[in-house]
Amino acid sequence: MSFKAEYLWIDGTRPTAKLRSKTKILADGAELPLWGFDGSSTQQAEGNSSDLVLKPVFSCPDPIRGGDDLLVLCEVLNTDLTPHATNTRAPLRAVAERFANQEPIFGIEQEYTFLKGSRPLGFPEGGYPAPQGDYYCGVGTGAVFGREIVERHLDRCLAAGLGVCGVNAEVMPGQWEFQIGALPPLEVADHLWVARWLLHRTAEEYEVTASLDPKPAPGDWNGAGAHTNFSTRAMREGYDPIITACDALGDGDKPLEHVRNYGSGIETRLTGAHETAPWDAYTYGTSDRGASVRIPWQVAADKKGYIEDRRPNANVDPYVVTRLIVDTCCTALEKADQV
Repeated sequence: MSFKAEYLWIDGTRPTAKLRSKTKILADGAELPLWGFDGSSTQQAEGNSSDLVLKPVFSCPDPIRGGDDLLVLCEVLNTDLTPHATNTRAPLRAVAERFANQEPIFGIEQEYTFLKGSRPLGFPEGGYPAPQGDYYCGVGTGAVFGREIVERHLDRCLAAGLGVCGVNAEVMPGQWEFQIGALPPLEVADHLWVARWLLHRTAEEYEVTASLDPKPAPGDWNGAGAHTNFSTRAMREGYDPIITACDALGDGDKPLEHVRNYGSGIETRLTGAHETAPWDAYTYGTSDRGASVRIPWQVAADKKGYIEDRRPNANVDPYVVTRLIVDTCCTALEKADQV
């Protein structure tokens, strides 16, 4: 007997990487081996030296094929087995290991938009739907578009054992969100990449596109983000570390360093309107969805909890955003603990 292993990896497409996958047939009980691929076809190598290596790092049941079949998320390596330049997981692993004693965890809110052709699902041909207002967490024909796809994707994420913790319709027609977490940095990013693959794969079956474009419709419509919730053990136990983390994210060149790595096209979404702060300004505040970083009201009341970085785009690389936040905030918390 044998089983199918769908190897998934992140390619070298710029400015926003894409997911790729291919199927390997393995004998029952076999370990997941390294596997090669043509990097010249994924923007990761030149044709005269095109071989690259897939290294399995996370696997889960394949909810589409079922049975004993697996989804296998991989890191991309050079043929000498060092991390490839496009491998953003390896730098995160180093940072996560360095600050593991602080027990950082994340919850990421992945927004996305269903497109039919070039228009969001629910946008009539040659015109526009009613203004924003009825769509967020809406119900009923005329308010919600694509629910059947969302429900199937949710069921598949749960069947795969991913750490999905909720879904909801978002502010624009055809726009939805699912949440992953709370999980440690590597785990939340791995789960998010696999959930994205399942989203694209599920949308295929309905002949629609699941877009991570941060501003899929110009005009008076909300963009699509990936609000990133973060805490450490100290933040979950007290309020001073929360303020330390917020201040660290706004220190010196940190705001621009983060924003430049929070997804392509971020200036089209972070305009200061539509529940965003301007991309070139940094603020934080309690219950403020117009701030760069929000402290939830319950956190301020309890004097402990987490913060929400509202700047990351829907198309952000979760390995990058978690690495930056852990490095910035945990470094500051480590220094504060030494004072």
